[in-house]
Amino acid sequence: MVKANKDADSTGSDLGNLRRMAYFVAVVETGSFTAAAERLKITKSVVSQQVARLESELNTTLLVRTTRKIKTTEAGHLFYQRCSLILHEAEEAFEELADRSEKPAGVLRLTAPFDYGIGVVVPAIAEFTTHYPHCKVEAVFSDECLDIIDQGIELSIRIGWLTESGLQARKIGKFRQVLVAPASMRAQTKEFLLPQDISTLPFVVNTALRENRRWSFRRHQDESQTVNITPAIFLNSTLAVRAAVLEGAGLSVLPDFVVEDDLLTGRLTQVLPEWSLPSGDINVVFPPARFRPAKVKAFVELLREKELRRARILDNYRPGKNS
Repeated sequence: MVKANKDADSTGSDLGNLRRMAYFVAVVETGSFTAAAERLKITKSVVSQQVARLESELNTTLLVRTTRKIKTTEAGHLFYQRCSLILHEAEEAFEELADRSEKPAGVLRLTAPFDYGIGVVVPAIAEFTTHYPHCKVEAVFSDECLDIIDQGIELSIRIGWLTESGLQARKIGKFRQVLVAPASMRAQTKEFLLPQDISTLPFVVNTALRENRRWSFRRHQDESQTVNITPAIFLNSTLAVRAAVLEGAGLSVLPDFVVEDDLLTGRLTQVLPEWSLPSGDINVVFPPARFRPAKVKAFVELLREKELRRARILDNYRPGKNS
């Protein structure tokens, strides 16, 4: 049963009326003001005063009081039935809301970049909906930063560097950019020692990147080298670049989450593994809110765990051993 506030409500508000209904129902169900007060954990005088006020406001006698027991009038009995139903539905509403805040349920709306979405988010969605059958997922994959507030999106996955203000973000992982070559070029590229060795080889350029023909490599902390590559093909999609490299069109730089499986299975090989390229963060961005639904928290945690596993796999990858 809905519990009453310990302080008597002296206003004529709807909330005050709801509380007085709770007092009245407790008296009817327990059979006395004393027992009702014990159930509600308030004083007997508060219960008595508020029930009397309810009768005064309704201009109707609801209870007949004797020294031995309390009975409802005909009007009081009808009123009790309606009040009991209202309070029961209110209690269910609160319980349902509390349950939804604890257990993932409902439709989760998210967005992610196309390449990361296909490679990482789709498998995460499949795992999420299998684990939480009361959840559905609506995902929009786009390389544009969508307005998550206007479009009702509950979380947005951003790759790289955040540029928006006023949104809340959580870092769930990092990604590395990897210089890769098709398996057919493994023997040739295996002999390369310095980044400048790749300058004469055909390169598949991703025109979606701001800097796509000039790459800066680092080794250890104090050694760096910048290389201007030789473009052979220009493509505007990360996944299209991957497909071209797999077909033997040349080298390219791709995010590790796009080529992870290709490296592990030997379809692609990492070139110059001792040299590193700039890396970036993987963030989940939320619209401003004080509380997050359980479905949002559960999905973010699942994605974070997948990123931790992915990072461990890539850390253990050795080109000579795995390819």
